[in-house]
Amino acid sequence: MGVGAIRNRCVKSACVAATLFAAPALTAELSVPLPVKAPRPLEVPVTQFYDWTGFYVGVHFGQGWGKSHWTLAPDASGAVNFFNRFDAFETTGGYFGGLQLGYDYMLPNRFFIGGVVDVSVPSFPNLGGISLGGTSTFVSSTLGQESYTENVLHFGTLRGRVGYAPGNWLIYATGGFAWTYDQLTLTQQDNCCTTDSPFLWRLGWTAGAGIEFPVAPNWTASAEYLYTKYGNSSVGFANSVQRFESDLAIQQVRVGLNYRFGAGAGSGNDAATGWFGPSADRVNFHGQTTFVWQGYPQIRSPYAGLHSLIGSGEGRETWDATLFAGIRLWQGAEVWINPELDQGFGFADTHGAAGFFTGESYKLGSSYPYARLQRAFLRQTINLGGEMGKTDADLNWFANRVTENRLVLTTGKFSIADIFDTNKYANNPKTDFLNWSLINAGTFDYAGDGWGYSYGFAAEWYQGIWTLRGGVFDLSTTPAGGDSPRAFALDPSFDQVQMVGEIEERHQLFGQPGKLKVTAFLSRGRAGEFQNAINISQVTGLPADINAVRTYTSRPGVSLNLEQQVTETVGVFARAGWADGNIEPWDFTDIDRTISGGVSITGKQWGRPDDTIGIAGVINNISGVHQAFLNAGGLGILIGDGQLPNPGFEEIFETYYSYALTPATRLSFDYQFMNNPAYNRDRGPVNAFAVRLHAQF
Repeated sequence: MGVGAIRNRCVKSACVAATLFAAPALTAELSVPLPVKAPRPLEVPVTQFYDWTGFYVGVHFGQGWGKSHWTLAPDASGAVNFFNRFDAFETTGGYFGGLQLGYDYMLPNRFFIGGVVDVSVPSFPNLGGISLGGTSTFVSSTLGQESYTENVLHFGTLRGRVGYAPGNWLIYATGGFAWTYDQLTLTQQDNCCTTDSPFLWRLGWTAGAGIEFPVAPNWTASAEYLYTKYGNSSVGFANSVQRFESDLAIQQVRVGLNYRFGAGAGSGNDAATGWFGPSADRVNFHGQTTFVWQGYPQIRSPYAGLHSLIGSGEGRETWDATLFAGIRLWQGAEVWINPELDQGFGFADTHGAAGFFTGESYKLGSSYPYARLQRAFLRQTINLGGEMGKTDADLNWFANRVTENRLVLTTGKFSIADIFDTNKYANNPKTDFLNWSLINAGTFDYAGDGWGYSYGFAAEWYQGIWTLRGGVFDLSTTPAGGDSPRAFALDPSFDQVQMVGEIEERHQLFGQPGKLKVTAFLSRGRAGEFQNAINISQVTGLPADINAVRTYTSRPGVSLNLEQQVTETVGVFARAGWADGNIEPWDFTDIDRTISGGVSITGKQWGRPDDTIGIAGVINNISGVHQAFLNAGGLGILIGDGQLPNPGFEEIFETYYSYALTPATRLSFDYQFMNNPAYNRDRGPVNAFAVRLHAQF
């Protein structure tokens, strides 16, 4: 072996030995733990509950009952029972509605304190003139048999609230000051005359308890019970020289809906989605309020009847506020309720013209606000295929994805005009034309109570460019002609009904969308023929009375309805209608023939895209025998001047300008010219001016 090889082997051996000696040291060095970041402690998520602190505003709806003990010294004493059951066909009873405003402050321990003020109004009085109230009958030594009535006109409370919120809901106790404003009436039964009707303020206290919980972001619902006790009051009836001492206690159960300002995600308020989901998904709340003042100066009026316009001129106002509350039940199913507060009158208590001046006035009016449950219905949408589309959330509508072909079923209480004879440009007195014979075909004598609502069922079948609609609805107990006491309530027997059918065609004309509709109705019930009433009048010499000749019969009618967009900012509409002029109209107005048309222009071209100008005209007429009936002293639904020697067409012109104060608020100015009101050439013409303020959310 050479010296070089030996030298190389030694070198290799030395390297291996060095490596072996170094290994323990390297191992020891590697065994020292490397520095690492200290682990974080386990993080527990913090649950955020609903934060109830803040202002809120809302509405409530409830049922009241109670008792007033009275004493007429030294003759008699008794009690007035304030309970009145709900009548679904008159929509009357001891229920009420109202508004509230409050503030709550949540403490760190989940207890809260707050305050609330509310005002409530009862339902429209029943046929006895009573809503939340009652009558007691007795015999006095001086006047014989008498009746003592007390009726609540409006009431309210100012209360504190204290409670605890264990989670996303709270329970509370409440109490404070209460007041009510009532009307008392004393009537002598022997001579059937009312001796007096004074008004009375009662003051007292209230206490109760309730629960409240979120239903959607910013929205909460509540349920509460209140007991209210008022002190003794003394009221003198001047005409009978009698004085009554009385007390009053009222109990009420109410449900409420509150909008809480500033309640948003991040403060626990998104917990509301755990109850029902976002408002656009499972629950939906909208509201509106509309105020209208309308007046006309003196008109030519050589004579007048019971249903005539006042010759000296008149100014009237109406106001309403409506809640549109809906909830989804299952796929395609929606339930809606529309409690409403109403107040005001039309000209001459909504008489004097067939094409009446404002659809915001009802056939029954009141100086004091009152509550009504106008709509309560179920709608089911069934998709049948075709192109998918989307509907936006709106008044009584959820945001939905629907197919071009679908079936829509609606049942419950609603207005027939919600579904039939609709028109984009002339259909809503809250936002466009006011005249009755412009918002619907004047001959469309659709079934409805004194406010235009009825129980019924409607089906709509959408297929391509066509829609076929049909429905069956409850008529009022008697036609409104002659102002029968039951004319404004729906028929509880459902023996008198109306069948409505409509076919709609949608089209494009020069690239612009349009619709054409044909609507027909057939009313089946006890109605009178004009000729029979005239025959009896000629024999007796008395004014023609349609109430005396009613038999079970049919009254048909048909109308044509066109809406057509001309440009992005201009649309036109037209209607024409016919109804059987031998039989009295039932529930709408006194028109047997009509033709109308107009134009709607938005303000985009002058920099006001949310403004609207409307211009329209109407010609209404009635049959010859209908004219003869009125000339014989007969009374219609809205008209009756006692005679009609010179009949003519009722000619109407209307124009309005709607100015957008905000995207949700409109101020409108309206003018109407009417020639030959109630088809009478001897009266008028009428120049009617109106101001309308409308807001919705």
